[in-house]
Amino acid sequence: VPEHVWRINLDVPEEAQQNLSFGAADRWWEQTDLTKLILASNKLQSLSEDVQLLPALTMLDVHDNQLTSLPSALGQLENLQKLDVSHNKLRSLPEELLQLPHLRSLLVQHNELSQLPEGLGQLLTLEELDVSNNQLTAIPTSFALLVNLVRLNLACNQLRELPADLSAMKSLRQLDCTKNYLETVPSKLATMASLEQLYLRKNKLRSLPEFPSCKLLKELHAGENQIETLNAENLKQLSSLCVLELRDNKIKAVPEEITVLQKLERLDLANNDISRLPYTLGNLPQLKFLALEGNPLRTIRRDLLQKGTQELLKYLRSKIQDDGPGPNEEPPVTAMTLPSQSKVNIHAITTLKLLEYSDKQAAEIPAAVFDAVGTNPVATVNFSKNQLREIPTRLVELKDSVCDVSLGFNKISSISSELCLLHKLTHLDLRNNVLTALPEEMEALKRLHTINLAFNRFKVFPSVLYHLPALETILLSNNQVGSIDPVQLKGMDKLGTLDLQNNDLLQVPPELGNCENLRSLLLEGNPFRTPRAAVLAKGTAAVLEYLRSRIP
Repeated sequence: VPEHVWRINLDVPEEAQQNLSFGAADRWWEQTDLTKLILASNKLQSLSEDVQLLPALTMLDVHDNQLTSLPSALGQLENLQKLDVSHNKLRSLPEELLQLPHLRSLLVQHNELSQLPEGLGQLLTLEELDVSNNQLTAIPTSFALLVNLVRLNLACNQLRELPADLSAMKSLRQLDCTKNYLETVPSKLATMASLEQLYLRKNKLRSLPEFPSCKLLKELHAGENQIETLNAENLKQLSSLCVLELRDNKIKAVPEEITVLQKLERLDLANNDISRLPYTLGNLPQLKFLALEGNPLRTIRRDLLQKGTQELLKYLRSKIQDDGPGPNEEPPVTAMTLPSQSKVNIHAITTLKLLEYSDKQAAEIPAAVFDAVGTNPVATVNFSKNQLREIPTRLVELKDSVCDVSLGFNKISSISSELCLLHKLTHLDLRNNVLTALPEEMEALKRLHTINLAFNRFKVFPSVLYHLPALETILLSNNQVGSIDPVQLKGMDKLGTLDLQNNDLLQVPPELGNCENLRSLLLEGNPFRTPRAAVLAKGTAAVLEYLRSRIP
């Protein structure tokens, strides 16, 4: 650090040596003392004791240098409120630091500290303390005195336990203990009344801690542990919880009581051992994100998991209303029930307007299924996961009410005219069939806004799609489409999502960049050379901009 930086308050500026007439702005004798000094991202190996010549400093930032120690003179900066010494090579902190009466923020993350000064609790004004990414094996007991601390980050150390005295931190709102070796959390922590965010990811916890007094806890992150059970009692206390993240554990069951978490917005249970879910999960009013992939779920089909949270919740709610067996009973299997006779869910038809005959491996839909509809209006038809070779002709009976038809995972090779008469259709799912073309009569489907044709055998982009004005989403991934017409696509004002991943596009026409309504354009897995993968990775807006720049 240049010498004159330390002496900036003391030395008379050069102008003063010359006999000049001073304007108001240059009146050096009225200058105030330096309050902020930022020396970050340099190559400093040491700081001079001369730092004491800057007693008015409120902020000193020396992060990202090569400091191995700090000068004891820091203790004399009695106005210091923020000290950032993170990303250095510090092995210890000077005891003199503990004399700073107004220090509010102390950042020492990413150093080589194996211990903290025992008297750290003397820094009573401290509100933020970050000691993450060091080599700490223990926390000084004096921490309990830091009653004004709001944020404490202990992540990425070698802590095997937390002192129960942490519970005295009455102001603490955020506690991060990610990536340590914690096997338990002291039960006294449950009395931390202000705690809002608790991070316990990547530890060795076997059960979720109890939090009876943490009435304000909004986020609990405990993924990548060894948690096996969720105790219903523990959940009942977390009435304010918005985020519960428990991915990559060994949880086997989710208790019905999870529905007491009425404010839950995000629930992440991915990669556990859950085989059943309480259907009541569908009733959580605020839930916007539910992750369940990587579980051996028996009651939920994999394709449903991929449809996203809202579809999943809709399905769970429909199961609550079903008069089928409860979530913990297998349906009785008798020699009498042949697939063709399997019960049509009348209840679903009348209350949910849903006609479902899926996952039966049936070559045709039994007449009894259509007969059961009677005069009831049906909005949703699900005949997916069968062995159908053609569109059931009796679908046309539902033309005045049906708007969502799912025929995915069958062996349908062509679309019959019956389907083209369903004039109210908005959603059509034909994924995983053997279609090679769509008939021009589909132009009649003026309300269609989502069509899923993924995993079929299209070699050309079906031209009839260009003439469906309401289309918002076209999913055509995993086909053999070789080209697209950008001029016709531009005419599709509503089109927001176009998925052409894993096709045979040898080139992407630059004019596609003019389709500025596209919010999601997916082109990965095609043999074209440009745009390159790096451009694709930047997202749709960047790809469209790149394409526009290439228009001759």
